[in-house]
Amino acid sequence: MHTVLPCVFYWMEETAIATKDHLINEEITAKEVRLVGVNSEALGIMSISEARKYAEQNNVDLVLMAPNAVPPVCRAMDYGKFCFTRDKKEKEAKKKQQTVKIKEIQLSCRIDVHDFETRVNQAKKFLSGGDKVKVVLRFKGREMTHQDIGREVIARFMEACSAEGSNDKAPSLDGRFMSVVLAPVKK
Repeated sequence: MHTVLPCVFYWMEETAIATKDHLINEEITAKEVRLVGVNSEALGIMSISEARKYAEQNNVDLVLMAPNAVPPVCRAMDYGKFCFTRDKKEKEAKKKQQTVKIKEIQLSCRIDVHDFETRVNQAKKFLSGGDKVKVVLRFKGREMTHQDIGREVIARFMEACSAEGSNDKAPSLDGRFMSVVLAPVKK
């Protein structure tokens, strides 16, 4: 007969502690701590029981901020308010973060004028929206022997998009594909 329950209980307890950011109040096991007060003043090194009394008197939590320091650093503060403001700052930072997407436009050596202009207009739209554009020209069959034609098509494309985007490096050949990445011009 196996007793699985204690192992499961132990595992659940470990994950509960591991997912928590900081140890608070009775979870702190150090004997001595360096205490930072409610108004961010340094109160010095004291025993854990004195630090807990200080936190109780001020109706705040005792939070272990630097567990690897010698002695560990604890701070007396309202932990719920601390977590709330930290999460709020992270959400604001995420909102302000701008993601750049790479859009791909495919060309061929034998592209017609109207198709070429359509692809240029699409690339200009992507670049004005702040996205990067990867221009890929695919060589089919015997077109590989005429790579100079492909370079001319890509050069013409880059020239047509020069007002909205610029390339960082020259077109590169990778197998049967020649590609270049255009980045939006900052205005």
